[in-house]
Amino acid sequence: MDDDASSSSFPVRHKNFSLHIKENKTDIVICSYDDHFLVIATQIGTMGTIMHARKEEGMLNSPTFNVSVIFGKRDEPMLQACARQLIEHISNAGSSKPLTISLGLKDHSMETLKGIVSAVIENRFW
Repeated sequence: MDDDASSSSFPVRHKNFSLHIKENKTDIVICSYDDHFLVIATQIGTMGTIMHARKEEGMLNSPTFNVSVIFGKRDEPMLQACARQLIEHISNAGSSKPLTISLGLKDHSMETLKGIVSAVIENRFW
């Protein structure tokens, strides 16, 4: 994994780095705003599918996690599964901030998405 830049300074705490997942160079940016997290993972140099993920608390039942596609491919359940895994991890780590995630990928395989989830968790801010 190549560490391009890491910063915790104003205006927004962020990290950006690159790694290879299944021979595709993958650039990842993680930002921590006051009210949400932003993750951008791209293999194509552009934003890709943008999703919003949040934890919803119920009075009587256990929390549920809602993932909605804001822009992009709505028929890619693996992309939504990636967002759901990350928001569950954020929540289990004690943060209640929602997540906005952009995935611009050449390869939508489970192996690629697992690699992205692992890389983001290793470099997390929560």
